[in-house]
Amino acid sequence: MTETESIAYDVVVLGAGPVGENVADRTRAAGLTTAVVESELVGGECSYWACMPSKALLRPVIAQADARRLPGLAQAVQGPLDTAAVLARRNYFTSNWKDDGQVGWLDGISVDLYRGHGRLAGPRTVTVTGPDGTRTTLTARHAVAVATGTRAQLPHLPGLAEVKPWTSREATSAQEAPGRLIVVGGGVVATEMATAWQALGSRVTLLVRGKGLLNRMEPFAGELVAESLKEAGVDVRTGTSVASVTRENGTVVAVTDAGDRIEADEILFATGRVPHTDDIGLDTVGLEPGSWLTVDDTLLVEGTDWLYAVGDVNHRALLTHQGKYQARIAGDTIAARASDTPFLDGPWGAHAATADHHAVPQVVFTDPEAAAVGLSLAEAEEAGYRVRAVDVEFSSVAGAGLYADGYKGRARMVVDLETEILRGVTFVGPGVGELIHSATIAVAGQVPVSRLWHAVPSYPTLSEVWLRLLEAYRG
Repeated sequence: MTETESIAYDVVVLGAGPVGENVADRTRAAGLTTAVVESELVGGECSYWACMPSKALLRPVIAQADARRLPGLAQAVQGPLDTAAVLARRNYFTSNWKDDGQVGWLDGISVDLYRGHGRLAGPRTVTVTGPDGTRTTLTARHAVAVATGTRAQLPHLPGLAEVKPWTSREATSAQEAPGRLIVVGGGVVATEMATAWQALGSRVTLLVRGKGLLNRMEPFAGELVAESLKEAGVDVRTGTSVASVTRENGTVVAVTDAGDRIEADEILFATGRVPHTDDIGLDTVGLEPGSWLTVDDTLLVEGTDWLYAVGDVNHRALLTHQGKYQARIAGDTIAARASDTPFLDGPWGAHAATADHHAVPQVVFTDPEAAAVGLSLAEAEEAGYRVRAVDVEFSSVAGAGLYADGYKGRARMVVDLETEILRGVTFVGPGVGELIHSATIAVAGQVPVSRLWHAVPSYPTLSEVWLRLLEAYRG
């Protein structure tokens, strides 16, 4: 192994996914020299195996589903999707798993990229082992930011490795549709991939251990998505666990806890994520390898004054957009602390990721879409708020009828009765993903219901659901 001399920077970032890129962007904007270390592709999980490829797979599925609900268009789109064309478009949105463009962006903001495996080697020190074995030592004058993300969690089933199961990576990068696909899980990845591959020609069986889908959202969200998946042909089985998996002559055989035998060409486990922190040198700074990193609202790791953990690794909100928000906060925080400029770490301040606690938005790109921000009714009650849930059907909105014949959807807002601000909002229905930012503004801005009454929705749009919710609340 070849050693090189130590190189000093103001900031060193472990991980060049969208979170690490945003930390680097903010520290460079403040004039701090910054290095980024990446062992795979610059752009990270989101660009190549998660957000971008999954939504590229889903967009034609959703567009076709919407078109089939419109007389005058429905007959023209009754045939199957062109799977090869959909996959080719997906490949385009992943840049064919090449990161030249992302590397060029880093060059454009004068961030130095070190390719290889980065490990902490004590406070403010990172060693990078390159593909050729060369080891470089980087030191950080002000901060090291860990943005290494997560990887798929697989269950402890005997012989699972020999089966070669799909994780989210294989599910979003496959170059052909399997004839039969088992999807294990009931969360976002499971429901989205069941939606996509069923429409692309696979016969999908969805095995869900719990009682329903999307259990982190309001119950009606999972119910409407499950109903739609069944109508599309997915075999949805709730209350079902996988007891064993084997691959026999190329065929996957899954046996459930009830003794049912299910055969498929591939099996996808979408059963959670674990932090990518097992081999990044946490032990050299007194932390547990493989653990989630606990941070304060400035994203500083507890017990340190130099180590930041941003994005999935801190387990606050495993969502790309929320990780990028944290990255902007962390980058600005590092810069403020480095320059002794005013530091605003109070709630909703420039250096506090307050939204992580109160206003985390998410869209599930199934058919129908499910979108939520803030707390569900159950979460709000568990947190001790005195709240009231207000529900309306989208059928009460003229825009929904125009959007699609037989439009099915529901909206809920959770109102804090003490302050009359919104603690949470959930929408389920075709096209509602584009509605959720209005709810995010209302929740993050703590806009009182009395002021929301004056935010007039345009007619006839889906957004008029806001008026229906407010009318229902006011009585």
